Amino acid sequence: MSQVTAAKTDASIPWNKHVHQHRKPSDWVIDIAIAVILVLVVFIVIYPIWFIIIASFSDQSAVSAGQVRVIPHGFNVYGYKTMLTDSRIWSGYKNTIIYSILGTLLNLAVTMPAAFALSRKEFKPRRILMLIFTITMFFSGGMIPSYLLMKQLGLLNSMWVFILPGAVSVWNLIIARSFFETSIPEDLHDAAQIDGLSYFGYFFKVVLPLSAAILAVIGLYYFVGHWNDYFTGLIYVNDQSKLPLQNVLQQILLANQTQQMGHDSALIGLEAQRFADQIKYGVIIVATLPLLIIYPFLQKYFEKGVMVGAVKG
Repeated sequence: MSQVTAAKTDASIPWNKHVHQHRKPSDWVIDIAIAVILVLVVFIVIYPIWFIIIASFSDQSAVSAGQVRVIPHGFNVYGYKTMLTDSRIWSGYKNTIIYSILGTLLNLAVTMPAAFALSRKEFKPRRILMLIFTITMFFSGGMIPSYLLMKQLGLLNSMWVFILPGAVSVWNLIIARSFFETSIPEDLHDAAQIDGLSYFGYFFKVVLPLSAAILAVIGLYYFVGHWNDYFTGLIYVNDQSKLPLQNVLQQILLANQTQQMGHDSALIGLEAQRFADQIKYGVIIVATLPLLIIYPFLQKYFEKGVMVGAVKG
């Protein structure tokens, strides 16, 4: 009797070999359908990126004729030559890297301690402070008051206008607070108190080492936000030497479009349009390549980090 019970128990284990030997045809149909859907999703995500890459190197006449679909046709690097020989590109890259790194470090230095404080139940004003933080997600002063505020603070035409105003994202603050509340056992704090650790010691020596996943996820969110920041440079910065990469690329695109519109001949205008399209493809690659390089190194943290705040059973 015990052997029969043991056999049933073993068969109930999902990874037991007995289960896989008795799969129904409907199970295989479902598995195949899921595999097909996943392949389609991957194709839908990857193909646009692949098309932009091959189109940026292909002959633009072939791209305009629709001949470039899976493999490149011809070889033309006019778009990359136009961009990479422009000194503004390298200045914009330098500025964007500085703004993104400094901004992300400041974001994490503000968000993580604030989220930790708001996650502590013994911190009495935490609900009121959280309400004040949340209100800023739905209401703002508007563009003109914000511009006047930046002017009074002396942040116009300054690198700090890219870093200081967005020192904390309320959404990321909420995510980090949820992580501290649900993923850090309270027993660790009790043990830290017995060992004589203060809140600062507990935060730096215990909490942060256990928060690698949320640090990586939120850090990447902040970094991408700084990297793609276009509006700040457009509104608050007139000094060309302080413009980030996104604004520099926008200026290059506008300059080529203006040059294209200035041609009277339809044939010359068509040729200029082809070159302008190639510059657009190159701009996309230049702007996104660093993020595509960084993401694989942080991907392993995303499975845990993006599930913060999910329903737990």
